[in-house]
Amino acid sequence: MAVNKIFPDAKTALAGVLRDGMTIMSGGFGLCGIPGALIEAIRDSGVKNLTIISNNAGVDDAGLGLLLQTRQVRKMISSYVGENATFAKQYLAGELEIEFNPQGTLAERIRAGGAGIPAFFTATGAGTQIAEGKVQQEFDGRMYVQERGLRADLSIIHAWRADPEGNLVYRKTARNFNPIMATAGEMTVVQVEEMVAPGAFDPDHIITPGIFVDRIVKLDSVDKRIEQRTVRKRS
Repeated sequence: MAVNKIFPDAKTALAGVLRDGMTIMSGGFGLCGIPGALIEAIRDSGVKNLTIISNNAGVDDAGLGLLLQTRQVRKMISSYVGENATFAKQYLAGELEIEFNPQGTLAERIRAGGAGIPAFFTATGAGTQIAEGKVQQEFDGRMYVQERGLRADLSIIHAWRADPEGNLVYRKTARNFNPIMATAGEMTVVQVEEMVAPGAFDPDHIITPGIFVDRIVKLDSVDKRIEQRTVRKRS
């Protein structure tokens, strides 16, 4: 019997999934490829004490910044959070816990979690504050630090196209952290811009196989904001 993975909206797709104190992976890089509709549904649900694994914390009025505004986040596991004044204020006041990661280390921790690898060694951060309290070991004359793989109760991601089986294709840089997070969640919910018919994808073009996707929301429209707009004067 076929399983229907398609849900009418973000709220319905997250029904029965959200709970206080859970760990959520959220895809995106800056505001590119973020699961904005799913983040808004999490905000509206009122769940709290969340641990969020994400490269960054959005901005003050968009993305994960919405969950910081409502103080639903207890801890962030991130790489870059410099665009969010609300984040900085809560962190400096001791109201928000942060686990900083070098960006490549964060990506590999997520990939490792999705691949069932509990830990790995990397040279990045060895001998620095990043390595404090962690196992360090020498390989071939160089020191490495042990990092743990990451998994989450829920992964929320954004994709360009999906078929009803949940096979996903991403668009350009909006791909970023989304594919690895799709593999590292106990449940993965994806918001997509377009739905295609079964069999429409060339199998070689599928980036995330449908086996990793539990629920799909087709968006009517997507607000693609620009985090930093840089322009030059015309000659």
